[in-house]
Amino acid sequence: MSREYVEKRINEALKLMGGNTTKARQQIIAWTYEDTKLLHGLAQPHLTGIVAHAISRALNKHDETDVLPEAPSEEQDPDHEFGLEILKTIASGATVRFGQENAAPAPKKQPASQRHIDAIRQMATRKDTDGTV
Repeated sequence: MSREYVEKRINEALKLMGGNTTKARQQIIAWTYEDTKLLHGLAQPHLTGIVAHAISRALNKHDETDVLPEAPSEEQDPDHEFGLEILKTIASGATVRFGQENAAPAPKKQPASQRHIDAIRQMATRKDTDGTV
């Protein structure tokens, strides 16, 4: 029933606002302050995520030393150097940012090795028994 009620109220707002979705959205939000049935119907599919977010925020407000484990010392962490390399790369600013993959710095071209050149020459000069390359 709540799903049908929500859809009915959405259609009512769209009709009331002449099909303008922005104004209809604002009207629905205004209605939720007075209509708890509408608010619950709109929020129910997202309630698990809303509650999880609220719990995460509450946990983050507590003293972080109670929630987070101690940072490992350098002696305990054999990958310490690897972690430092990652941090240096991120701090250098030469990393790709989400949504800006095309703006990433071009990788440095390395010259082909002699082994690679020899392999290409061998493929170019080789002929199979049927005459194809």
